[in-house]
Amino acid sequence: MGELKEFFAAAAADVEAKLNELVSGPGRLHDAIRWSLFGGGKRFRPSLLIASGETFGAPRQRLVQTAAAVEMLHTYSLIHDDLPSMDNDDLRRGRETCHRRFDEATAILAGDALQAKAFQTIADDVLLDEPLRLNLLSDLSSAASRMVLGQQVDLAGEGRKLSIDEVKNIHANKTGALIEFSAVAGAMIGNTTTTELEVINEYAQNLGLLFQITDDLLDVTETSEALGKTAGKDASSQKATYPSVLGIEATKDLADVVYNASVAALLKLKRPHERLSQIAEFIKRRQS
Repeated sequence: MGELKEFFAAAAADVEAKLNELVSGPGRLHDAIRWSLFGGGKRFRPSLLIASGETFGAPRQRLVQTAAAVEMLHTYSLIHDDLPSMDNDDLRRGRETCHRRFDEATAILAGDALQAKAFQTIADDVLLDEPLRLNLLSDLSSAASRMVLGQQVDLAGEGRKLSIDEVKNIHANKTGALIEFSAVAGAMIGNTTTTELEVINEYAQNLGLLFQITDDLLDVTETSEALGKTAGKDASSQKATYPSVLGIEATKDLADVVYNASVAALLKLKRPHERLSQIAEFIKRRQS
């Protein structure tokens, strides 16, 4: 996994540089945006986009602006998820959430601004031709809508006993949508076929589920210090999670099944896909 760590570090550095270039300015609103955007996130989604794009031959300079847009949209969702009207959390990435550091109104506006900036970032990318930018914008819009739907259904499910299929539906949208977009968008920017896009989508759907399964396990097995956010928050909010529905051991078994499905999808590709396989293994190992 040493090689993958080096890849993540290099990809994150490239995305950080692009974000720093794109998001600047004086004033309280920009301070709040940068507080959240440069708060030590792992840059997993933009790194996945870069890994996917490079699998299909795209040079990094053609990938990094869309990768930055993904991180903007992801950060907007975290700011809003943490609000008192949503998950009401005080800690994100090991420090105060945006609304705690600033105030609730500023946090809402910071999220709004990042969401709008994400779409502008792709629209303004002169390294991509116009039809590709239009397709990326359409797909990102769909992913953003699914993410919002997943959050709504998640909130509505608090305190209710949900089936495993209902839990999967929540997280396929809330968590999985942007992970799917990241992998597919990278492939779209590369030299890929319709069949290959279908394979990457299958891989990414399972990867998104795996990410949430391991996240749910970490919430009940790790400390707040280790997570960088409030541990045990799902249980205290009576959220429907994989461990709450299946139990810890059955959830670990499900993680194995979903991981195997994710890497099996990649076997259909006639391209070197070791890095994408390593990313799936990396996500699975988070809960080990």
